Amino acid sequence: MVGRAGRGGVRTARDPGRAGTVRRGQARSTALPLMGWTLAFAVVAVLFVLISGANDGATLIGLGLRFPHTPGWVAVALLVAVLFAGPYVLGVTVARTFTEGLAGLGTSVGAAVFLAGVVIAIVVVAALTGKGLPTSLTLAVIGGISGAGLGAGVPVSWGSLARVLAIGLCAPAVGLVLGYLLGTASRQVPSYRRMPKLVLAAHLVAYTAQCTAYAVNDGQKMIAVVSVALDVGRNGLGRVGPVAVSPAWMAVLAALFLAGSLTSLNRVGERIGRGLVIARPLHVLSAETAATGAVLGSSALGSPVSMTQSVTAGVVGVVASEGSRRVRWQGVLNMGTAWLVTLPSSLLLGALAGLGLRLL
Repeated sequence: MVGRAGRGGVRTARDPGRAGTVRRGQARSTALPLMGWTLAFAVVAVLFVLISGANDGATLIGLGLRFPHTPGWVAVALLVAVLFAGPYVLGVTVARTFTEGLAGLGTSVGAAVFLAGVVIAIVVVAALTGKGLPTSLTLAVIGGISGAGLGAGVPVSWGSLARVLAIGLCAPAVGLVLGYLLGTASRQVPSYRRMPKLVLAAHLVAYTAQCTAYAVNDGQKMIAVVSVALDVGRNGLGRVGPVAVSPAWMAVLAALFLAGSLTSLNRVGERIGRGLVIARPLHVLSAETAATGAVLGSSALGSPVSMTQSVTAGVVGVVASEGSRRVRWQGVLNMGTAWLVTLPSSLLLGALAGLGLRLL
């Protein structure tokens, strides 16, 4: 060690300018790729949160606003507040499923694999949405990360993946059944003079619970993506570290999520409120309750599920309780087709992206 340092020192003394130039060049060659990766993760994280807002946030707010006399600012404020506070009050168990439970991302290529999976998820969802087939971003992320891990040669937890997919499949089914039962029960509720105020109060409670379910489950995919991006910015490209997002960055996340929600609120509200089914106030209340029950049950098992899927299933179940003819089945069929295509396409494209990483 000392001898090598001495010879290096002699070489530097003979041509100090050249040695300094070499060291500066090496620093630049190391820093530029690192800056590129940091920028790539930052751009993907921002885009991912905006898309999550446009897809998930707009659906939640849109359904909430379908209820008569619901103040718009209350619906927005409740969602943003619960999303911000959720990880600090309720933990980040589901976020860790994305970073730890799908593939072995604790290796030197873990962060790159994670980035590839998220990018593939964005591409798949954008392509399907462009074809008029709105789908689950959560399902696409699960497929993208697992596929990228497979292609890159890192261990994929097939048992954990199967468990997540099984729970993800059961959640909409549970929402559908609960929606049907609640819709049937709601017709037995007697009507009297104070009923509108009581139902509005119940709606606000159910909507808050639904936002909480989103924050503790589906919304944590954003926390996972932002956490990995911040870790790469601090420590460079390498393994995926523990999930950690400071309150300041959570505030930024919530602001971006809100911006994305507002950009597509009218479009998604139209699809949920009219394009899929015809909803009444009690339909909205029952659907919110059904979706919340399904998602919270999945959260207790630590498995990410799509809130959009659960909400849609709850709404369909409620309206189907008044007769199948009231459901606009073409909209349901379009969504179902997209969901069936999402996982295999994101898994395959993720595997190709992971293979590309291995060849770099």
